[in-house]
Amino acid sequence: MMKIDLHIHSTVSDGTDSPGEILRKVRDAGIGLFSVTDHDAVKGCRVIRDLLGEGDPRFIPGAEFSCRDEMGKYHILGYGFDPDAEAVNRLADTGHANRMEKARARLAFIREEFGFTFSREDEDALLALDNPGKPHIALLMVKYGYVNTKEEGIDKVLNRMRPASRYIRPEQAIREILASGGTPVLAHPAFGNGDQLIRGTELEERILRLKAFGLEGIEGFYSGYSEDICREILSLADRLGLYVTAGSDCHGGNKSIPLGDTGPGSDCMADPDAAPEGLRRFLADVCGIESL
Repeated sequence: MMKIDLHIHSTVSDGTDSPGEILRKVRDAGIGLFSVTDHDAVKGCRVIRDLLGEGDPRFIPGAEFSCRDEMGKYHILGYGFDPDAEAVNRLADTGHANRMEKARARLAFIREEFGFTFSREDEDALLALDNPGKPHIALLMVKYGYVNTKEEGIDKVLNRMRPASRYIRPEQAIREILASGGTPVLAHPAFGNGDQLIRGTELEERILRLKAFGLEGIEGFYSGYSEDICREILSLADRLGLYVTAGSDCHGGNKSIPLGDTGPGSDCMADPDAAPEGLRRFLADVCGIESL
């Protein structure tokens, strides 16, 4: 039986493991198929592609694009695209520019609202990262003694800032992923902005709206799901004819989620005959794998 993890973050975004370290850990964990899905970035995919050797686990290029529109917030995963394609790199460049603008706005916010300041050297190092995010700024706050933990810095300080006005729209992300030969998938569909939980009719309407833009799959197995949420999402995928994916959302030391943890219900993948039809189709159509 093949172990799968299609949702992993590296140091190219807000993970703590480099792409090379992720490849080593994937090998050690016995994972047979994996993807690195950095936020608004494809650089990590190119790095891993160049590191892969004979006998290594199967790898599929991925990325996770942060999107928002009038209806809320979405994380759109792209899989199987060409990492050198102009469309997906243009999308990543847009996301990166938005993230850099947001990072500077966050620094200004905590300076003006809380009086938190950092040295020029630390700010320059922060802004030199590929995609600086809330965890990076929160860790700086811990370093300077402004908060006790990274989680406190995010929950009690950074999350008080209103979202930036510039963002990628979900239809744009879906369009560019498709134009790059990829497959667009909605990450953790039941989770919206912050602690927002989306279930029932609202969840189905949200997915149908994205499907009309070209969405082809949803993340059916995920480390943060309950068994009930997992069943609901798998049922929706089956009813709407969508692909199913499985991912941990591992961020290394930035989240307490082990590599390969794809949540409750994923034990059904131990029996290939019990695996959801949408997952089997995704593996065959997108990954070129005919059997688990």
